[in-house]
Amino acid sequence: MTAEAPPAPALSYGRLIPVTVHFDDLDALGLLHNARYPLLVERAWAELWQANGITFDGDWAAAGDACNAVKELRLTYEAPVTRPGPYAVHLWLDRLGTTGLTYGFRFCSADGAVTCARGSRVLVRLDATTLRPAPWSEEFRDAARELLRPDA
Repeated sequence: MTAEAPPAPALSYGRLIPVTVHFDDLDALGLLHNARYPLLVERAWAELWQANGITFDGDWAAAGDACNAVKELRLTYEAPVTRPGPYAVHLWLDRLGTTGLTYGFRFCSADGAVTCARGSRVLVRLDATTLRPAPWSEEFRDAARELLRPDA
């Protein structure tokens, strides 16, 4: 008999993506290293978009909406993570523009109840040839709209 994972809490917006903190993610003080938070958030973001069919396989010309770059990252630490194990990242969009977006995130307990860190990140969609801003596809925009925070 296998144990079933507890159901994810009901969120009024965004998605809660499970992540795992490993022992080697902790620093010499036994805290989740500050550089690991953005890495774990990035992994959750990539998992969310892969589930929507937006992937990168090494070909930037074919990457479409996966060809994007970070313009800004803001992160505030609220509660220490002192143990390896299951956690979650709550992701949502604060803004969806023509060529850019701002998404918010919380690094939290697996059930989403305790926030350990929160922040936002600005992404810009790029043309693979010119590396200049390019519009998001309609398919991407349709999927992204589902993540918009209602009061954004």
